Amino acid sequence: MTAESAIRIRDTPQGAVFEVHVHPRAKRTAITGTLDGRVKLALASPPVDGRANEELRRFLSCLFEVSRNAVQLVGGEHTRDKRVLISGRDGASILALIDRELDALKLRPA
Repeated sequence: MTAESAIRIRDTPQGAVFEVHVHPRAKRTAITGTLDGRVKLALASPPVDGRANEELRRFLSCLFEVSRNAVQLVGGEHTRDKRVLISGRDGASILALIDRELDALKLRPA
């Protein structure tokens, strides 16, 4: 199954919006899969003083090759389920990059 068929993503005039489910205090920051139309992410930072949210923004800005300011939390700031806006990107480019990460995940040894 491709990310396109598994992840709900919406194009807006500002950019692409999608949902993530985060697991803070992980060993390393990475995409770990999908869950109910959301991207599952492990975050190395704890959910204290906004550090996990900052780590999420840092990771996604690197993944999607945008500035950190282009990554905005538009929902779920204090929960594990978050809605993210990536300014300057469309849904197709976001899905292609997520799909690449998910394919790489399948190639890693267990």
